Amino acid sequence: MPADHVVVTTTVDSEAAARTLATSVVEARLAACAQVVGPITSVYRWAGEVQTDAEWRVECKTAADRAGALEEFLNVRHTYDVPEVVVTPIVGGSPRYLAWLVSETR
Repeated sequence: MPADHVVVTTTVDSEAAARTLATSVVEARLAACAQVVGPITSVYRWAGEVQTDAEWRVECKTAADRAGALEEFLNVRHTYDVPEVVVTPIVGGSPRYLAWLVSETR
């Protein structure tokens, strides 16, 4: 059963970039809400080396039918060569909140 609501997550390299991205997705009505979490520590392999960096996570709550446009928006504006963009279904929640989530993305 497909989800009607999702969380789209990405990470960026600064709090300022995270706030800018969060604001822009809400202004574009691609997300009803975007939360900035961080700093977090990310450990990953890049160019054959294990890297450790501080990042900020941006969690965007949106209607599932807006996820593709949101993913495209994030990929175009992201500064990373291979940005993290992960879509996670919301399988339950407050009906009033989920209705608000949809109405704010129209």
